[in-house]
Amino acid sequence: MMGMEKLPLAAMRLDKWLWCARFYKTRALAVEEIGRGRVQVNGQDAKPARELRVGDAVALRQGPVARTVVVRGLSGARGPAPVAQRLYEETAESIAARARAAEQRRLAPEPALSLHEGRPTKRDRREIERTRRDWGDRWTASVD
Repeated sequence: MMGMEKLPLAAMRLDKWLWCARFYKTRALAVEEIGRGRVQVNGQDAKPARELRVGDAVALRQGPVARTVVVRGLSGARGPAPVAQRLYEETAESIAARARAAEQRRLAPEPALSLHEGRPTKRDRREIERTRRDWGDRWTASVD
């Protein structure tokens, strides 16, 4: 039939849009994140079937990364990443907050370096043995 062009979408499900925009690898994962309260639309918690329209603000978390984006387009299919990136525009505040968080993670000390408990390393064991040899038969630090 001749006049069967697809009309542009007026609204679509939130979970499907998050999947099409490549925020989550599967729709099931998108549904799970929405269910955990990690996705808000226009400042309100949302359900997976919530109708999303162009101009809506979506706040979401991807692991430790928090983002706020404005919906710029709707797509019926998941496409390549460059096409998916045209479906949204990240807010300036969100970009700045992500940059600050990345910098804090970069400057944060390695947790393992502050760990002084657990199994001794080979170097620690050698030091313990050396100390034991130096002490000899004495059990206490007091001088007899």
